[in-house]
Amino acid sequence: MTAPAEDRPRRPSLFLERRTYRRRRLMDAARLLPLLGLLLWCIPLLWPSGPEGVTSSGALTYIFCVWLGLILVAFGLALRLRSEEVDKLPEARK
Repeated sequence: MTAPAEDRPRRPSLFLERRTYRRRRLMDAARLLPLLGLLLWCIPLLWPSGPEGVTSSGALTYIFCVWLGLILVAFGLALRLRSEEVDKLPEARK
């Protein structure tokens, strides 16, 4: 027979502080951003070329938009990481 749930010892649950967890995930996202950019920049290589395919100007516009998007995402991640850093400072240093 098994013991009732109240009699069994409880295993400690793994607890990660929410702020630390979010900061680590933001850092992971920042580390993966160059890989995402590389993958997005390789997409025009798959497009058909020639008279029926995508024009060079369309491909360059796509590459510029990806570049601009990567800059904006990196800026947003940097702001979030910085705000997490400021929240971590003691009250006397703010």
